[in-house]
Amino acid sequence: MNTLYMNKLISFVVTALLLICFTACDDKNNDITSSPDHDGSIESAITVNHLDSLHDILITKHRIWNHFMEYKTIEYRDTIPTLDIERTTGENQNGDTVSVHVKKDYEIFITVK
Repeated sequence: MNTLYMNKLISFVVTALLLICFTACDDKNNDITSSPDHDGSIESAITVNHLDSLHDILITKHRIWNHFMEYKTIEYRDTIPTLDIERTTGENQNGDTVSVHVKKDYEIFITVK
């Protein structure tokens, strides 16, 4: 076979493979959605509200969707201990940066199986 022909063939194959790889390596996360599938899904929300200086309230809410209708809403409320106070910077009404003490927020991690 001709060397020029082989070089063109190799270049074409390498270019095609790179194009396929870059097309397949999409950074877009297809699992992210703006709204749940109301035909059949469970929508869950977890929030933590500060109750007083010693307690927070953990609210877990589940909405069950079936055939585009909300079948049921289940809500749990649990009292949990508050976390410590942390020092951070904030802005007052004059626009000045000041040091303030605020309650720490819980980090929420969800495992779905």
